[in-house]
Parts: sequence; structure tokens; C-alpha cells
Amino acid sequence: MGERFGVFLRLTGWAVPRKGGFMRTIRYGRAAAAILCAILLAAAVASAQQEYPVTTRTLKNGLKVLVQSDHSIPNVALYIFYRIGSRNERPGTTGLSHFFEHMMFNGAKKYGPGDLDKVMEANGGANNAYTTRDVTVYQDWFPRSALPLIYDMESDRIRDLSFDPEKVKSEREVVASERRLSVDNENSGVLDEQLWATSFIAHPYQWPVLGWMSDIEHWTMEDLKHHFETGYSPNNATMVVVGDVSAEEIFKLCETYIEPIPTHPPPPTVTTVEPPQIGERRLVVHKAAELPLLMLGYHVPQTNSSDFYALNILRTILFQGESSRMYQRLVDKDQIALDVSSTVEPAFDPTMVEVVAQPKQGVDPQACEKAIYEELEQAASAPISGTELEKAKNIRLVEFYRQMRTINGRANTIGTYEVFFGDYNKLFDAAKNYSAVTKEDVQRVAKAYFGANNRTVATLIPETAGKGKQ
Repeated sequence: MGERFGVFLRLTGWAVPRKGGFMRTIRYGRAAAAILCAILLAAAVASAQQEYPVTTRTLKNGLKVLVQSDHSIPNVALYIFYRIGSRNERPGTTGLSHFFEHMMFNGAKKYGPGDLDKVMEANGGANNAYTTRDVTVYQDWFPRSALPLIYDMESDRIRDLSFDPEKVKSEREVVASERRLSVDNENSGVLDEQLWATSFIAHPYQWPVLGWMSDIEHWTMEDLKHHFETGYSPNNATMVVVGDVSAEEIFKLCETYIEPIPTHPPPPTVTTVEPPQIGERRLVVHKAAELPLLMLGYHVPQTNSSDFYALNILRTILFQGESSRMYQRLVDKDQIALDVSSTVEPAFDPTMVEVVAQPKQGVDPQACEKAIYEELEQAASAPISGTELEKAKNIRLVEFYRQMRTINGRANTIGTYEVFFGDYNKLFDAAKNYSAVTKEDVQRVAKAYFGANNRTVATLIPETAGKGKQ
């Protein structure tokens, strides 16, 4: 796989002369290289499917386990995806999923406070976790010699997590401090929070992953235990193991350490559907800042939508890199912004694409708005060029291939496809699906999702100390 990647990079090098008699030859060469690259990448992913097949088993307690053996290095990546995030919270309990991301490192029955990190590091491993609106994911990276130990530690904290009142109090203060630092005292954090709270009026995506401060301060012990019982039940999780292991040894470890853990009813199904937005929404935040900030939100479908690949191609053309349309327009040509970017997270339900622009000193954020809208309208009204399409496909395919090169990247990608797309096998069609996107597909999604009635506009206006709102 490494050799194929090297060939790919040589074929798609962007160090191309900008003048001289070779430009036409280079353009034809690029087109041919793009086609060959897509073929090579599709072949590489298919080869990975054959060389590193995934074996699955569902334990008696409902935990689904996916194993991909790769003996190239004596290491292992283990991911556990719990289908519990801020969308599973309610007013009064917001922030609990993020809280348990912290609490799961604070000790259980066998391994006490701090032991998880100490034992992991002493055995040459590392760990981490992250929380989103949809999932909480725990990550372990370690040498294969530590396999039984890791399973012993994971089973301990899933089955017997400590709810010691002093630890709960301490961690409550930690997450409250994190909120103050990353939201209340961070301009982009507070504007992003207000954007989501305004863009969604019905669906629980409207409240923040970190939770509202008043909720953090008033969670009850009953709230905590109920959230943990439903969210961290084995039948609400998917485990992915990639590395120097065999499927049978992993299944045996799971049967020994994980299968005896009892199950509980999963979180209630989220049935609320965000109603279609029928008009632009706007909000303004006045806050002490050196520069203004602009954020736009556009509603888009959930991750497993048939429009997923076309939307990613469109976002790549518009926002990714210094040669993207938005960067060329706002940063290079008009010189009204320091940066412009776009993000979207995997989501179970219809979600939001964010567009963020950082206006330059003295520039009215509305100038950035106008330029962004003009570029979006251009994408919706006229087909993109063939060169842009192939370049965007190459970028996406390279990113996908880079993820698939390492055991860590594969563990995360396999888990993401299994959890958000409903079947890990769909990842092996990713290269083909990106290659199949047409100019018409890109234009269609631009028209469908990036219109004025579907957007929410959030602007941060600097407030000068002593002068009030400007």
C-alpha cells in the first residue's frame, strides 16, 4: 500500500509551471493522472479489503466487535464507539456525555483514580477520548503484549465506574472550567454555540456538547447514574480493534472480560425532526475582541445521505486549500479576510455545515458575507470545471487513503462507517463513490442546501472596553 501511495503523490504533484509552452501538455497530463490516480486508489482500497479483511461478532450482551488483523507492526489500536452524545440529553442534563468522557478516566472498582493512565503508560500505551453531538469515543493505542491488561481495564470502567461524590464534584469543576475557557472566554466558541442554538429550534443539536453552565452546576447523582447506565451499556456500543491481533484472540478476550457485563435499555430514540428552515436567521454577539468574526450555518442531510460525497466534493472546491474558490476570492483577490473555511461533523440526523470567515482589521463582516454568497450562487448557477472536479476528487481520495494507511486511521474509519453509515463495508466503496460524483451532482447540492432561506448568520462585533457596543 505504501508504494501505491508514493506513486499517487508523484502523479498528483502540484508544483506546476505557471507560464511557458508546456501548459497545455500539463493540463492533459493532469487529467490523465487524475483518472489513473482514481483507479490506483480504488485498487488500493480494494487491496486493503482483501489483505486486511474485517471479521465481526456480536457478543451475547449486544456489543458488536470488529477486528482487522495487520501484523506489520506489533501494535494495536482499540476504539469503542458509544452511541451517546449531546443529542441524547435534555434540558437540565446537557453536558453529561462530555462529563463522562472525563469520568471514565477517574477510576473504577479495580483500577483507582489515575491508575488507567499510569498503567497504560507503564506498558507503552496511550489513550484518549472525544465527545460529539452523537457519540462518545474512547481510544487505546498499545503494544500487543498489553492486550489482556487493556481488556481488564476497559471492562472495569464499563462495569464498575466509580461515582465517588468527591470525584464527581472535582470533575464537575473541571468541565465547568473547560466551558469557561473554551466557550465563555473564547470568541469563536461563544459564537459557534450561539450559531447552533439559533439554527436548530426543535432538534437537540441546538444545545452545546459541553452543556449549559446552569445544567453543569445542577446535575444530580440520579441524572449521572441513569445517563451512564443507558449510554454505556454494551448493547449501545461498537468496538473496533485493528493491529497485530487475530480475530479469535480478540473474541476470546471479549468473551472473558466484556461479555459478562450486563445490558440496559439504550437511550430513548430521538424522534424529533428539525423542521425545514423557511427564512434566514441572524444573530449578533457583542464581545471584547481584536477582530470581528463571521459564521454561517446551512442545514444538510445526515452522514449516510446519498448526497454525502457530492457535498464533500463541493466543500473541497469551495473551501479546501489556498487554491479553493473562497480562499482565492476573499483572501487573495478581494483581500478582505485572513482565512475562510468550512466544517461538518458525522451526524445521525440532519445537521449543519459551518462556514467561518475571519475578516481583516477594518473590514465590515458584511463584505465577507457578500463575497461568500456570490461564490455560492456561482456554484449553484453554473457547473464547475472538469479540472476543479478532478482536483477535488484527488484531494478527498488522498485524505481517505492516508486514513487507511495506519492502524489508528483504519480503526477510526471502520468505526465511523459502521456507526454512521450503518455498515463498515461501505468504506470500501468510498473511492468509487467519490469518483462517481459528476458536475451536475455538485451543482445540484449547491442549489439544494446553500440558499438564503436555509442559512443562519452569526456575527461577532468587537466591543471596545469603555466605549460600549459599536
